[in-house]
Amino acid sequence: MNLDFTAEENAFRQEVREFIAANYPPELRAKQDARAYIDRDAYISWHKVLARKGWVAPSWPVEYGGTGWTASQKYIWADETARANCQPTLSFNIQMIGPVLYTFGSEEQKQRFLPGIYSGETWWCQGFSEPGAGSDLASLKTRAELITESGRDYYLVNGQKTWTTKAQFADWGFFLVRTDAAAKPQAGISFLLIDMKSPGITIRPIITIEGGNEVNEVFLDNVKVPVENRVYDENKGWTLAKFLLGLERTGIAKVADSRFRLRKLRQIALVERSDDGAALLDDALFRRKLAQLEIDVTALEFTELRMLSKESGGGTVGPESSLLKIKGSEIQQRIQELTLEAVGHYGEVFPGNFGRLGIGPDYAAGIASEYLNGRKFTIYGGTTEIQRNIIAKAVLRL
Repeated sequence: MNLDFTAEENAFRQEVREFIAANYPPELRAKQDARAYIDRDAYISWHKVLARKGWVAPSWPVEYGGTGWTASQKYIWADETARANCQPTLSFNIQMIGPVLYTFGSEEQKQRFLPGIYSGETWWCQGFSEPGAGSDLASLKTRAELITESGRDYYLVNGQKTWTTKAQFADWGFFLVRTDAAAKPQAGISFLLIDMKSPGITIRPIITIEGGNEVNEVFLDNVKVPVENRVYDENKGWTLAKFLLGLERTGIAKVADSRFRLRKLRQIALVERSDDGAALLDDALFRRKLAQLEIDVTALEFTELRMLSKESGGGTVGPESSLLKIKGSEIQQRIQELTLEAVGHYGEVFPGNFGRLGIGPDYAAGIASEYLNGRKFTIYGGTTEIQRNIIAKAVLRL
């Protein structure tokens, strides 16, 4: 197997590197460096730069704005954006609802929604999980009743969603709702697109352990949704949910980001001292932990490349995405834990979610916040236990 990049691929890497250096929003970089609160406008600024360039959706088909890049180019892009610590694009837009719409949506839905999804003018959120319906998502209880009013058909939606990421910023949401209470759990669910400014929607923040408002509760009280906002057939929403969750679980692996964080951790270990005064990287036990992480990230990277190759050949990501989700999320947590160990007592300095206290080196700022927030990695997108069940049934055929 030849793992060397071609001259053309190396030239592409240089092009990407130069583009990021010249076009990354300086205001966003300043907020990242200062660990300041990133508001909606700053959060979306890099997404909009990439949309104007035509690079915001590398995995989309070319006819919908995709780049037409090869698997190697996608790999290089992910590597360079991670190396430069770029703000991610809107994942709910690009990795989730966009592919659902161009795969299952009507032509009217594609024309109406895809341009705003691509450009970032419309921010989307995901209304899946509910109290009592997280890992067992098919048990969701949010209901949608079909009604006719003034000659027009609507769904009247009532229920509650939880852990809705960035709902406070969202213009639209894609929701799973129950449209047939008498059917089997998976067979009575539909997929609706809901305007988050609709009357009857209430958003309440959930403050997480590190002090951030990343997730929310969303209450729907007699929310009217036009029937044309249903994607695909009524009661066939579970098909779309499985498709979307496969895409989400692949993205959760964050292989390029883990490589970036490992390089940062190695730099910290060259500066930090062990108990005998030597560099932490010279400590045999610490060095072994770091080496094992580097080996595991490399193995995960090859798994990701195999899936990219499959996509490039016209295939789709199936249940094997659960492998990426399990190992990727566990590796991210292990990197955070080892980084917290590396900064030692500076890791106890906890100013909350944003800002610095001016105590200790810059590289230690926010390490505790990231560690605490990262406990979610093995839960969201389907818990590790659920992923193992999927692998046992759909991959190992047990």
